Amino acid sequence: MSDHGRMHVQRQGGSTTPDAVATHPYPRITSFRSRRSALTEAQQEVWDRLWPQLGTQARVDGEPAPHLDTTAWFGRQAPVVLEIGCGTGTSTLGMSMTEPDIDVVAVEVYRRGLAQLLSAVDREGVTNIRLVRGDAVDVLEHMFATGELTGARVFFPDPWPKSRHHKRRLLQPSTIALIADRLRPGGVLHAATDHAGYAEQIAEAGDAEPLLQRVQPGDQLPISVQRPTTKYETKARHAGSAVTELVWLKRRRG
Repeated sequence: MSDHGRMHVQRQGGSTTPDAVATHPYPRITSFRSRRSALTEAQQEVWDRLWPQLGTQARVDGEPAPHLDTTAWFGRQAPVVLEIGCGTGTSTLGMSMTEPDIDVVAVEVYRRGLAQLLSAVDREGVTNIRLVRGDAVDVLEHMFATGELTGARVFFPDPWPKSRHHKRRLLQPSTIALIADRLRPGGVLHAATDHAGYAEQIAEAGDAEPLLQRVQPGDQLPISVQRPTTKYETKARHAGSAVTELVWLKRRRG
């Protein structure tokens, strides 16, 4: 399980069903593992103080949140990157601190991970991170419109290694199509995984998406694709698991 984002899709405010609703525009099933999320006293203090300002829910009373006005939320107009499954926020914090002119919306279902990131934001005085708790697909569908994102990051999503669980993987063709729609022309989708089989699946789905093209040497990117190395990734490398980086650009018309 990654320390920066092993699961990304869960319904807020209630139970979920294992089957996608047929009428849903981007059918999917949930992809999460149960996990306790008790906060320490210090984390709770930071949560109570900062969450009303820096955090929000993907669903309220079972209903999807409305479109997100990032200009109002961040207090400025800037390129926006969505990080799906931020975990405890190691990559989120590190990359945001090196790109102060880019605003990052970090999505995670686990409260404790968000609390750890929130504490780090408070400690470091970072101003370009906001947090959303809930279903990443809800966020993409309802909180962002076509062409609003400069980048989307999905680092080490849960690989669900058993064959019968592959349908639970987040980065299916339908989700990649949704991400691609939300990217602006020239925007970046950056994924990383240490699971070889999942890397192949992600690569196949991304390459098959007509709105995307693989990044080539010399391509100018609007955001960094240099990630900090986390403790989880170091352990994976020491165990012999190679990390695959996958980067696409959204095609420009014409």
